[in-house]
Amino acid sequence: MTDQKVALVTGASRGIGAAIAKRLSQDGYRVIVNYAGRADAAAEVIEEINGLGHQAVSFQADISDPQAVKDMFNDIYTTYGGIDVLVNNAGIMKLNPLAEVSDQEFDALIQVNLKGSFNTLREAANLLRDGGSIVNFSSSVVGLKLENYSIYAATKAAIETLTTILAKELQGRNINVNAIAPGPTATDMFLDGKSDALIEKMTQMIPLKRLGTPEDIANIVSVLVGADGAWINGQIIRANGGIV
Repeated sequence: MTDQKVALVTGASRGIGAAIAKRLSQDGYRVIVNYAGRADAAAEVIEEINGLGHQAVSFQADISDPQAVKDMFNDIYTTYGGIDVLVNNAGIMKLNPLAEVSDQEFDALIQVNLKGSFNTLREAANLLRDGGSIVNFSSSVVGLKLENYSIYAATKAAIETLTTILAKELQGRNINVNAIAPGPTATDMFLDGKSDALIEKMTQMIPLKRLGTPEDIANIVSVLVGADGAWINGQIIRANGGIV
């Protein structure tokens, strides 16, 4: 058991999730770095955090598996006596025109992006300590409505709805539930498969004329789960440099 606040970050072995795990550890949280299959990458994140004198451990669980999620939450609760923060970062991106989306692609996006977040939210709604925080992840493509993003954007629009309703359902427990909707951010998931020309085109669409960084997003998470974000609840934060 520990009095140190505990934060669970899903999909935290790389990209935005890793940046969030590192930032929250700097903020004083004991961080649980969840990952599905990248044990080596998760180990690197843990090594960096602990090397700086902060506290982090890894936990393998596929968030699309409800039993694995339940076991993860129960193990964290048993080991540390509670959970204070859930950051629902894990997700996948598969892009195709709607007419060309396969059943397998559709099912994968629903299972990870929507069902996966539902699985963790359901456990958090029961086990998160009063006064805690939940941060979900949407995407600014919900507003941009770009071609080829239809199913991906649909899963993220659903996350926004879950966020605002859960914030109301948890009333009386002083738990904040918000979502961040990043714009184009320089991560492997965003850059993969995109030409230099397309990346430059999207960069020029942003009034600030640069892609976001994982650290940009991690900074916003830090505010939302900290004392300075105490009055922000049930909101979708469009962190996108002004693209939409």
